[in-house]
Amino acid sequence: QVQLVESGGGLVQAGDSVRLSCTASGRAFSGLAMGWFRRAPGKEREFVATISWSGGYTYYADSVKGRFTISRDNAKNTVYLQMNILKPEDTAVYYCAARSLGTATSPGEYPYWGQGTQVTVSS
Repeated sequence: QVQLVESGGGLVQAGDSVRLSCTASGRAFSGLAMGWFRRAPGKEREFVATISWSGGYTYYADSVKGRFTISRDNAKNTVYLQMNILKPEDTAVYYCAARSLGTATSPGEYPYWGQGTQVTVSS
C-alpha cells in the first residue's frame, strides 16, 4: 500500500505561481512512477503530468506544457508540481497518484491516490 498526501493548494490570482507537494509513505517511493491529475467543477478527472521513478522522464498535458513542471525528490519521498502563469481554467482539485510500473496518463492506471488539494485561480 501507498499513502499519498498533497499540500500547497490555495486561492491565487491569474498569473501567479503555486507549488504543490505530494509526500508518499508505505513503500519504496523511488520505485514508483508518479502522476498529477485534476478535476475541475463539473468535469472528469484529467491528466496533468507524470514523472518516471528516476525523474528522467516527464510528460505533460498540452494544456499545461510550458507552464507546469513536475519533479521529484526521492530522498524526501516527495513529488512536486510547480505551476506558473496560472489561469482561471486551472481551477480544480489536484490529485497526485502513484503506480509501480512506468508512467501513464490514464487515471485508471494508477492504483494509489491522494485526497486532493484545491487550487482556485481568480481572474
